[in-house]
Amino acid sequence: MKRIVAGAGWGVLIYAVMYLAWSGLVIYGLSVGVGSLVARVVLLALVTTIATRSLRISTVHDLIPCAALWAFTALLLDTIFLVPFTGWALFSSWSVWAGYVLIVVAPVLTMTLSRSRSEARTA
Repeated sequence: MKRIVAGAGWGVLIYAVMYLAWSGLVIYGLSVGVGSLVARVVLLALVTTIATRSLRISTVHDLIPCAALWAFTALLLDTIFLVPFTGWALFSSWSVWAGYVLIVVAPVLTMTLSRSRSEARTA
């Protein structure tokens, strides 16, 4: 139960960091283009890696349910904060769903790549 609560807390933090980053990019007119996308994906990978290490998750098997909880938290918070302004059409955009998938995939990829690098060093 403690891990679920901590995981949900990290889900809220991940959402807040990504929302703040997106808001900053929009304010300064930098939200469009490949550079913005790359910056957001790198930031997401960084924050989810920090969350994974903070929760002391050491296997992909343990990480996937936690990352799914983070994605569900983002979906829930989008529903609470964005749907009142944008309507339910928000969820008709493929990029919104791609964002939820990235929340699950990014930490799995960073964990897998990190392990591959450390195994290559020891070999």
